[in-house]
Amino acid sequence: MTAICMDESVFVYDSVVRKVWAKKGSKPRIVTTGSHRKVFEFGSVALDGSTLFRSYDRMDSGIFISYLNTLKREYGRFVLFYDGAPWHTSGDVEKFLEKNRKTIMPVRFPRCSPELNPAEECWNQAKANLLDSGVPESFRRMKKMISNYFRKKRFRLKIVNYLCP
Repeated sequence: MTAICMDESVFVYDSVVRKVWAKKGSKPRIVTTGSHRKVFEFGSVALDGSTLFRSYDRMDSGIFISYLNTLKREYGRFVLFYDGAPWHTSGDVEKFLEKNRKTIMPVRFPRCSPELNPAEECWNQAKANLLDSGVPESFRRMKKMISNYFRKKRFRLKIVNYLCP
């Protein structure tokens, strides 16, 4: 049995401005798409360092259950560390976890404690590497960039350091 930390994040097809260099007194121009299209990414980091990421068009309890089934196929039995997002606490999810209690042992992170979840570091790195360089030329291109990034990236995170600070 292994331990898995999972989380979700939203990638928005629009500009993300974190910092900008500009000449004093000038007004920097930022290109935006005006789009509200999003990619919802579910991801997990296992105790052995392996990761599993999946993109979805929405984020709800049905998608969460689908992702849990993907984790079951990949890892078999596991301890699942997750947060208290609304789609994690629905009746359908509670029934699913009860039905699968022999394979999934759920453990919720304490409220307001993202620093305990190594998946948060995956989102931070991905957004810095993918979105800080500018807005991709199309939504389709952004989705492909995200998919390629998570398929190739090796995060090398030690989840024990997050769970036992």
